[in-house]
Amino acid sequence: MQQSQSGVLAEQSERFADTELIAERIGEVLIDSPPATLAKGDFIRDGVDDKLDDLEQVRLSGWHTDDSYFEAPAKATLLQSIAIPDSGGQTRFCNTRAAYEDLEENEKQRLSALKAAHRYDTPRASARPKARSAEEEAETPEVIHPIIRTHDDSGIKAIYLNPNRTDRVIDVDHDESETILEWIYSRMTQDKYRYDHEWRVGDLIIWDNRCLVHSVNMDFPVGQKRLHQRILLRGKRPV
Repeated sequence: MQQSQSGVLAEQSERFADTELIAERIGEVLIDSPPATLAKGDFIRDGVDDKLDDLEQVRLSGWHTDDSYFEAPAKATLLQSIAIPDSGGQTRFCNTRAAYEDLEENEKQRLSALKAAHRYDTPRASARPKARSAEEEAETPEVIHPIIRTHDDSGIKAIYLNPNRTDRVIDVDHDESETILEWIYSRMTQDKYRYDHEWRVGDLIIWDNRCLVHSVNMDFPVGQKRLHQRILLRGKRPV
């Protein structure tokens, strides 16, 4: 298992690992849903090409961290490739721990005093998520998380922002909230904090949602499958 400078563990192998067994050895698998789910895409719906001209409108292409709209988000994600396209489809990561460490001391102090609201959907996201029932919406009310969170295992601090789910900064007006969130986004997604994983069939990667954001390069050929098995590990409420 190799670790990139961005903190992503990657097992580059042609064989399939026992992903569920590995997950159980390093954490508690979320049991609120099936232990392993399939993340897939091929831009074909009802036999018709539905690839958008503007791929920013595809939700997975936006930077995010998994499940931040829950009170206790998943601490880590395991993803193993089953089928990959001939081009595109990379999973991209940015290290928000490194981005925090590079802040000026007064910037760290300012952000450490702030909290943000996370929601299943927010107008700030570039694309809408899958529609849900009223019952599902009631199960995931808005939650408040610190903008700077302390890693519950290492004690190291990192920026905790999810552009797909973070709605606003608490206790500031709308304009100031937008300014703060856009500034944070521009800082934490710089290329120097980034790692792009080039998939091979069978690859298994593990990442820490407490100090990483990720996105998908959705620019891959129409009709070619991008299929992965995904497992989430239970986390604690960010502090």
